[in-house]
Amino acid sequence: MKMKRNRFGNGLILLSATILALLLSGPMGAQEKETGWKDVAELTYVMTGGNATSSTLGFKNTTDYLWSTAAFQLSLGGVRTQSGIVTRTATGTPEDFSISETTDTRTTAENYFVRSRLDRNLSENLFVFGGAGWDRNTFAGVENRYGFVAGAGRAWFAEDTRRLKADVGLTYTIQNDVVANPDVADSFMGLRGSYDYFRKVTGNTGFASVLVADENLKETSDFRADWTNSLTVSMSDRLALKTGLQLLFDNTPALVAVPLGDGEVLTPLGKVDSLFTVAIVANF
Repeated sequence: MKMKRNRFGNGLILLSATILALLLSGPMGAQEKETGWKDVAELTYVMTGGNATSSTLGFKNTTDYLWSTAAFQLSLGGVRTQSGIVTRTATGTPEDFSISETTDTRTTAENYFVRSRLDRNLSENLFVFGGAGWDRNTFAGVENRYGFVAGAGRAWFAEDTRRLKADVGLTYTIQNDVVANPDVADSFMGLRGSYDYFRKVTGNTGFASVLVADENLKETSDFRADWTNSLTVSMSDRLALKTGLQLLFDNTPALVAVPLGDGEVLTPLGKVDSLFTVAIVANF
């Protein structure tokens, strides 16, 4: 069967072509780099009570080691939300009754990830890289997803007040869904384009934007994107307050089983997931 490329696939091809053109453009000026270890930890906790109860715990840790011509990064994190479902029952008569309440606590959102990446400079502005990662998001239908990537990129600028690098690479993905889809392969090659941007807005405020777009080369309608934007306000040399919005898009989402009579039917989940966070950030 001949597969048709959707507008997202065309968009990724355009993005990849743009990045490749930038890779071939002129070099930027030399930049001095700090070497050694750096670690950034984030913690998010939100709790509500009263007529409705819920609690959300999120964490993220990013560890970097920088050499003069290379950089290694290991990041891991997760978010878990539990909500209390209150059930009320009445006993007695309409004139004389009593109300009893029971609360059933359920996990309503949960996802985790681990990612690693190694960059090696070829010149002042060009680099090659390789990486691997794992993530789980059962509420989006993904039980386990393993990803591997290798490619090349260009750093447009790397200063204290602004940073931007973009890259393109080939990926290999192994995905196991909560509900298996017999019409979709669980392993495939892909083409990935991404950028990582930071801009210092004021003396203590910085804006960051990271986009990762991945096209399944085996089934081109399967396009995925992960776009995160955040604003960080420094409170001291070590502590900061960070707000962020992450958007996850999957043009071919996983399936979910829905009861129908004595049986069940399979239907796709939603294409877009969003995550808004407010976190305390510690720099080491």
